[in-house]
Amino acid sequence: MKNVETRIHLMTSKKGIRKSPKFDEKELATHAVNGGLKCGHDCLYCSTGVSVRRHKKFKEVKEDPFAFGYAIVDPDISTLVAKDAQRLTESDLVQLCTIVDAWSPEAQQYNLGRRCLEALLTNTLLKVRILTKNAAVAKDFDLIEKYRDRVLVGLSLTGTQDKDQIMHVIEPNASLNSERMAVLKEAHERGLRTYGMLCPLLPGIADSPEQIDELVKFVVDCGAEEIFAEAVNRRGRNFILTQEALERTGYCEEAVAVEKIRNKKLWSAYATRLIQNLQTSVRRHFDIEKLRVLLYPKNLQPLDKQSITQDDAGIVWL
Repeated sequence: MKNVETRIHLMTSKKGIRKSPKFDEKELATHAVNGGLKCGHDCLYCSTGVSVRRHKKFKEVKEDPFAFGYAIVDPDISTLVAKDAQRLTESDLVQLCTIVDAWSPEAQQYNLGRRCLEALLTNTLLKVRILTKNAAVAKDFDLIEKYRDRVLVGLSLTGTQDKDQIMHVIEPNASLNSERMAVLKEAHERGLRTYGMLCPLLPGIADSPEQIDELVKFVVDCGAEEIFAEAVNRRGRNFILTQEALERTGYCEEAVAVEKIRNKKLWSAYATRLIQNLQTSVRRHFDIEKLRVLLYPKNLQPLDKQSITQDDAGIVWL
């Protein structure tokens, strides 16, 4: 679902597939494909701008890397991907995507998701991990079925279905969580490999024990091979933008919850509770050995870090 017209800028990439040490460290992938620099989903909590802000393309198109309402996409990325894919082996796992979304509205205009999948999977042995917030990925399930053993399907879930409207404020151009859940369920019913991605789980919106339990049970019922999760990243102006949008639309309690974690100590407490709730739920419904909570310890207060260290099952320390 899409609110406003998005300005689309085109770019030309130098490479189709890049090694991704950071995502390898996160146990997500060895390599990455990104069909652009800026995603049109416009998720207000997104911190990607911090990583890509120095790219010369932003100055060229006269856009702020931290602003919204526009996208930067490479419509010909699949040609480079096809070339680079021939050099990879069956031990390589490529994530589509890590910075932008291959099924975002602007990516759909160029059929980037399907074209990149075809480039990655044709005449290769590599594996692919799909991560998207858009239900449009279901249109490509027929292709994925042909390579079902080599593709992992994931739709990032950021809230339970009853939070659709509030999350639509924060993720205005992404599919609703209920739509993503329906597509993940369909993937499982079609015999496709799936995994859970619960990220980010915002305070006051998706971090209670009951909400986490609902999400964990859902992805387990969808055949998830593993579950990834993460607290919202505290880089850039994402907390301020999220808080302001919630206030404007009348979600005042949730806005206060987000405002609180702008404080480093309170963010640390939130992340610690979130981890404990995830561990409890996964132990109840799944296998703690298959939980992957991505965690940067530098953002934790000493006592919180000590508490997590005492039981760090499922933690990927970064």
